[in-house]
Amino acid sequence: MLIGIEALQAFALLVAANATPVVVAKLARWRWAWPLDFGYVLRDGERLFGAHKTWRGLVAGTLASTLAAWSMGLPPWVGAGFGVAALIADVLSSAVKRRLKLRPGTETVGLDQLGEALLPLLLFSRFLSLDAAEVVTVTVVFAALDIALAQLRH
Repeated sequence: MLIGIEALQAFALLVAANATPVVVAKLARWRWAWPLDFGYVLRDGERLFGAHKTWRGLVAGTLASTLAAWSMGLPPWVGAGFGVAALIADVLSSAVKRRLKLRPGTETVGLDQLGEALLPLLLFSRFLSLDAAEVVTVTVVFAALDIALAQLRH
């Protein structure tokens, strides 16, 4: 099955949005790592999102996907929206993992990949001219790559 250039662009946006916060965190360590949840602890004794979800990561991932969109000839607002959607889905999966009492950084196959791929792909599929098969293909390829590279993040 051949996929179009639009699917490759969507994949590039996913990688830019999701990989950049990890790379920036490795380089900057804890500098500028203000938590998205401001340290808020829920009644279950767990943080809302956890210390690994930061404003730095949200800004870095959004900027990276914005620049990626611009470099591919797409409107920058598409990259920004795509990046925000991917990262918000990632934050929500982190909140679910906190409710399940999983340690921060615990890899959860499916939960860690599907939301952050599907949400932006579905929201921007019409604009990127993606059909259902391309959305599924990009999601599966992204998930497989994310799972294969999980060791590098830790």
